[in-house]
Amino acid sequence: MENHQITVTSPLLPDLNEFNERLKDIWDSKWVTNNGKYHRQLEKELADYLKVPYVCLFTNGTLPLITALQAMRITGEVITTPYSFVATTHSLWWNGIKPVFVDIDPNNCGLDPEKIEAAITPKTTAIMPVHCYGKPCDMDGIQNVADKYGLKVIYDAAHAFGVEVDGKSVLEYGDMSTLSFHATKVYNTLEGGALVVKDEKMKQRIDYLKNFGFAGETEVIAPGINGKLDEVRAAYGILNLRQVDMAIAARCQVAIRYRETLRNVDGVSFFDDIPGIRHNYSYFPIFIDAKKYGMSRDELYFKMREQNVLGRRYFYPLISTFSTYRGLESSKWENLPVAQRIAEQVICLPMHHGLSEEDIAKVISCIVK
Repeated sequence: MENHQITVTSPLLPDLNEFNERLKDIWDSKWVTNNGKYHRQLEKELADYLKVPYVCLFTNGTLPLITALQAMRITGEVITTPYSFVATTHSLWWNGIKPVFVDIDPNNCGLDPEKIEAAITPKTTAIMPVHCYGKPCDMDGIQNVADKYGLKVIYDAAHAFGVEVDGKSVLEYGDMSTLSFHATKVYNTLEGGALVVKDEKMKQRIDYLKNFGFAGETEVIAPGINGKLDEVRAAYGILNLRQVDMAIAARCQVAIRYRETLRNVDGVSFFDDIPGIRHNYSYFPIFIDAKKYGMSRDELYFKMREQNVLGRRYFYPLISTFSTYRGLESSKWENLPVAQRIAEQVICLPMHHGLSEEDIAKVISCIVK
């Protein structure tokens, strides 16, 4: 297939016949949204699968971030990463909060705890780290800083579905964690997301906030929004949850093949699995040292595209360079040398459950000279 495109990701799709059965049930019931039976079932099954107390479903992965900040009444300044998808920082901006960028740890591309403390001011109220590529942040280091200064920690765990450290979900760390169930993620509901909370009282508050603040037919207790996930996508999500382990296992095999063949390529580096961590293989980033490799990251990126291999430069450019944020003091390039370097070196290779051996071989052939 000469023109076959190898995409960076591909959605995990449930069996169409099984999905149609759920659709017929939804059509027959005429209950298509607003906390229906599939919504309630998916929240319970996700909480069980992810080993967390409570899951609040949302219609996308950005609203949980916005709602978490509202629910915890975060104000002032929040320390976060410039190396992420823009939704992380946009959620702060939409809440009238000033993002303060600090540099990242090259070992996991998450916030560097050693850089956080110097960025704290009297206006700092929280830290918003990202488990980038599904690699756990230095959660103990971040929590130590948060405890020292009385700060809340809200994790953007959009990439970290199912990731565990020594049997404990990364979603249990911090005060709250958010997930994205976008079609590009390991687990998806087409569009969707979730907020993971630790107690029933907070879950109730979140459920009010995502449904306009209604606490009853005639009582509105907060200025909420409409963040509800509908029954169609909840049913889709229930079916996908049954096959996500298969998809993760297939992704693992892709990662093994990439590592076997790229390990000795001069100028190409990548992350290895870490003992004790259950990885989800959501992404496979490689980092190009142009001097050693003999070609820049962008030269390789466009060479791959010419061969119909569609890698992505996640995350380039840094959030701190976008027009909304580049005027911030913390956005200055000298404040973020590690993030700047990695953003100039990274390519995420195609990584999904549907890659064939021929696909993998073609990706590798673009890189191995």
